[in-house]
Amino acid sequence: MNTEAINKVKSIFIDTFKSNPLMIFSPGRINIIGEHTDYNDGFVFPAAIDKGIYAAIGKSNSNESTIYALDLNDSFTFSVDDSECENCKGWKNYIFGVVAEIQKKDKTFTNFNLVFSGDIPEGAGLSSSAALENSVVFGLNELFNLDLTKEEMIYISQKAEHNYVGVKCGIMDQYASMFGQKDKALLLDCRSLKAQPYSVNLGDYQLLLINTNVKHNLSDSAYNNRREVCEKVAKMLSKKALRDATEDDLNKIKSNLDLEDYYKALYVIKENERVKKAAKAIENKDIKKLGNLLFETHDGLKNNYKVSCSELDFLVDKAKETDSVIGARMMGGGFGGCTINIIDKKTKETFIKDVAEAYKNKFNTECSFYNVMLEEGTHVI
Repeated sequence: MNTEAINKVKSIFIDTFKSNPLMIFSPGRINIIGEHTDYNDGFVFPAAIDKGIYAAIGKSNSNESTIYALDLNDSFTFSVDDSECENCKGWKNYIFGVVAEIQKKDKTFTNFNLVFSGDIPEGAGLSSSAALENSVVFGLNELFNLDLTKEEMIYISQKAEHNYVGVKCGIMDQYASMFGQKDKALLLDCRSLKAQPYSVNLGDYQLLLINTNVKHNLSDSAYNNRREVCEKVAKMLSKKALRDATEDDLNKIKSNLDLEDYYKALYVIKENERVKKAAKAIENKDIKKLGNLLFETHDGLKNNYKVSCSELDFLVDKAKETDSVIGARMMGGGFGGCTINIIDKKTKETFIKDVAEAYKNKFNTECSFYNVMLEEGTHVI
């Protein structure tokens, strides 16, 4: 937990609004395996991490709500009585969207003030948006005793992203951020929203994230396009979602499909199987098997689903070239962000030094490295 961020957010809230706030931590998330399966009613294997959003929230004494994003040095005001927010661009839509979606559930509350900061690296694919959404809905639920369940809250966060931000995300990010458990990953069935926690003990290995520090701007449109393809193929197969399809099912309609669409659907079907195999590998403490599954996932994301990029591929290729890393893949929506690596603790520093130098030589920019611990989900500090 970032004590410095907590103290800063709290003191600025008190100085600005002359009252003591409710303090919320809402974590980002990693996903060990199971990429782009969540919006196909599939299986994912996420975990909340020790980086996230630190939010101070309190009731307003005026007829407007004031929101401060400290890291962006930006702010805006609106009223909870507003039917729309003309000033809401970018990050502001996450806040206003959550407020609007809570109100659609016939929950009433008054204006509020919010100050927030985060230590999730921007554009890293660690779901800072879900962490922000969850911090707002969780904070408002606590502050105004709205009696929302955690499950209701994550759907409010998801709908805010769908209806106000314009990204048709699945439910994994919000779920992992809200329901995460310390030192555990969650095997989540995105249809039933039932999750089984698995203790993650990697022995001599640990998780290491490498941030490309790039985000190619086609990510949102490409994300929505792939969701449409998956829904179209599921409909052709008379399935509720690709989660219900097998490779044999898909091959029966292959001749009716554009080849790129066939491979996108094939990736999702195979990835669902990999998630289940990964759970068994963790249960059996077969870390090398888990690592191999990560490499397979990256290959599918690169060649079949086509959401990788040269920077991500370079980092995964460097991981494959060394005995230090037994598994690596791109993580998140794609076209930039992080790779997740399972790396030998003893040789980690040498690997970091070598990769940092090679990446700088190749792309003339720096990559960043993050150790992460698995943390509890959204909660009052």
